[in-house]
Amino acid sequence: MSLIGKKAPDFKAPAVINGGEIVENFSLEQYKGKKVIFFFYPLDFTFVCPTEIIAFQEAYEEFEKRNTVVVGCSVDSQFSHWAWLNTPQDKGGIQGVKYPLVADLDKTISMNYDVLGGEYMIDEEGKWSFEGEPVAYRGLFLIDEEGVIQHSLINNLGLGRSVKEALRLIDALNHLQKYGEVCPANWEEGEDALKPTFEGVADYLSKH
Repeated sequence: MSLIGKKAPDFKAPAVINGGEIVENFSLEQYKGKKVIFFFYPLDFTFVCPTEIIAFQEAYEEFEKRNTVVVGCSVDSQFSHWAWLNTPQDKGGIQGVKYPLVADLDKTISMNYDVLGGEYMIDEEGKWSFEGEPVAYRGLFLIDEEGVIQHSLINNLGLGRSVKEALRLIDALNHLQKYGEVCPANWEEGEDALKPTFEGVADYLSKH
């Protein structure tokens, strides 16, 4: 299932904001008019996850310059998020992270974004079980100002993501929205883009 070009699935769920404040009905709807990087990670108190979460925090000013907010989500509870956010980084924690972390304890958000690493099954006797990994893959979604998903990326559990690439894609979307020009392979802010015509492609290729 691809969510590209569709409204981002809405939800209301507990979250921890500002590094330590628990809210019960967090929703992405509050960010209409802004872009959102909404990313999933497998679990709190793990190994690759803190490197990504802290990297997003370290680049947060760059996201703010682009009118973009960052929101993380995993299948842990809000209390686990709170504990991890209040654990020093030299002790395996992510203290200092201020953007929201959403609690998807019932796994419905992960299912709706199609990043859950498995599925619930029911046998002939009516007994439920879970097949696969009961955690979210490393999904990342770029949601525009109208709540529409413009980009998605899903990595397996051991593959960390690039914060620089997330910023590059925001720049590309901003350029497209502002100028109507499409962004070619490996495009970065300040480089030539092209008109979405055969002539535009030919002109671009002739210069590169």
